[in-house]
Amino acid sequence: MSMSKLPSPSSAPTTARVVPGRRRALGRLASLGLAGPLGLASLALARPAVGQGKRPAASAGPVMAERPEVQAFLDEVANRNSFDRASLQNLFSQVRRNDKVLELMTAPSRPGARRIWTEYRGRFVDAYRIREGRAFWQRHAPAIRLASERSGVPEAIIVAIIGVETVYGRHTGEYRVIEALSTLGFDYPERAPYFRGELEQFLLYARENRIDPLAPRGSYAGATGLGQFMPTSLRRWAVDLDQDGSIDLMNSPADAVGSVGNFLKEHGWTAGKATHYGAIVAQPDGVGDLLAAGPKPTFTIEQLYDRGIRSTEEVPVAEELVLVDLPEGDDPTRFVLGTGNFYAITRYNRSYFYAMAVIELAEALKAR
Repeated sequence: MSMSKLPSPSSAPTTARVVPGRRRALGRLASLGLAGPLGLASLALARPAVGQGKRPAASAGPVMAERPEVQAFLDEVANRNSFDRASLQNLFSQVRRNDKVLELMTAPSRPGARRIWTEYRGRFVDAYRIREGRAFWQRHAPAIRLASERSGVPEAIIVAIIGVETVYGRHTGEYRVIEALSTLGFDYPERAPYFRGELEQFLLYARENRIDPLAPRGSYAGATGLGQFMPTSLRRWAVDLDQDGSIDLMNSPADAVGSVGNFLKEHGWTAGKATHYGAIVAQPDGVGDLLAAGPKPTFTIEQLYDRGIRSTEEVPVAEELVLVDLPEGDDPTRFVLGTGNFYAITRYNRSYFYAMAVIELAEALKAR
C-alpha cells in the first residue's frame, strides 16, 4: 500500500492477493497449524519477513523439540492457548539452540569503561543518521503524520527512535526471533522465565498476524522490526496503522511508526509538554540521592531549588521532574531536568543517554 494513499482510520482493510513468492511461507504456516481460528482463508494476508540483511551461519546447537523441558513448555503453551500440539512439535523440530546468542548475551562488559555522554551522543547524532532520517521522514510523511496525530508524540521524536534503534530499518538484526527466544528461554538461567514468556507471546503474535514463525529476524535478545519491539510489546502496544489486517513492524514502516507513537502515548507521553529543561547544579557531589530516585519524575522545581538546583528555563510550578545526569568522564557532568515525556522515552530504553540521544537527534532532524 502506498503511504501517499494511507487509509483514513475508518477505512476497511483491503484483502491482499497471495503472490507466488509468498506461497512457500503460506504453505509452511498452514502445515504448522498456526493460522488460528480464522482458518485457511485468513492466510491471504500472511507474509514472511523480507530484506533483513545478512544471515548468520545456521545454528549447530541441539534441536529444541528433543529436550524434555521444551516438551513440557509446549504442553503448557498448547493447553493455555489452544495451539495444535503436533504443530508445535513440528515447528520446534526446526528450531535449534544458537550459541552465538548466548555468547553475545553473556559477553562481559569492557573493564574500566566509563560513561561519557558526548561519545555516546556521537554514535547516534551524526550526519549519516540525520541525512537518512530526513529521507525516511519525507518518504513516509503521511504515515508519520498520522502516527503523530493519533499519539500526540512529535513526528521528529518518532523518527528519531527509529533512527537510534535500527538506522531506519537498515540494522534490524540477523537472528531468527524464535531461535533467539528459545535459546535464552532454556539456556540462559539468569532470565529464562522472562524469555520463555516472550517466546509464548511471539507464538501468539505470529498466529494473530498470520506470520510464519520461522521467518522474523531480529536482535540476539529477540527484539524485532524497525522499532525493535519485544513480543509482549508487539501484542500490547503495536498497531496496524496501514490497516492491511496484520501488524508487521519489519515490512510496514507505517505500522512501525504508529507503534512507536502508541508505545510512548501508552507510557504517559503528554502532547505539548517539554521533554526536559536545562539545569545548573551547585554541588554535583551532593545530589546522589536525587539521582538514585529516578527515572520517574517526582520532584517539583521548588524542591530542587532547595537543594541548590536551578533551571535555565522557566518551569511550571506543578511540573514533576527528575534530575538527569549525563557524565562526561573527567569533565564536569551535564545535568538536565527530565519531565514525564523524558520518562516516557526511558520506558522504551531505561538509559538516560538513550533518551537524550533520541531528543537531540529529533532536534537535529527538525533543523532542516
